[in-house]
Amino acid sequence: MPDKTPRRPKRKSPLESPENAAFAWARFRRLMRLMLAITIGVVVIALVLLYRSNGLISVHFYIATALGIGFAMLATSALMGLVFLSSGTGHDESVEDPLEDELDGDWGKKD
Repeated sequence: MPDKTPRRPKRKSPLESPENAAFAWARFRRLMRLMLAITIGVVVIALVLLYRSNGLISVHFYIATALGIGFAMLATSALMGLVFLSSGTGHDESVEDPLEDELDGDWGKKD
C-alpha cells in the first residue's frame, strides 16, 4: 500500500549554491593551512622537548612521534573543520527528519 502522506518540498542546502560553496571551502582550506602551521609548531616543540629530556634515543622514535602527533592533530582539525563548514553554512538546517512529525520533542515518545 503506497504511503499517502503529503510530502514537504525538499529543503535546499546553502552549499548547493556555487558561490556559497566556494566561500565555505575557501574558509575550510584557510583553517586547514592555519592548523598545518600550528601542527608543525607543536611537532617541533615536542621533538625538541623529547630530545632535551632523553637525548638521541633512536631516529625511529622521533619519526613515529612526529607522525603520530601530526596525523592526530591534522585528522582532528579536518573533522572539526568539516563540522564548522556544515554548521556555518546552514547545511545542518537543511537536513530533513522523516520522523519529525511522528515524534514529539519529549525524549522521542509518541503522544
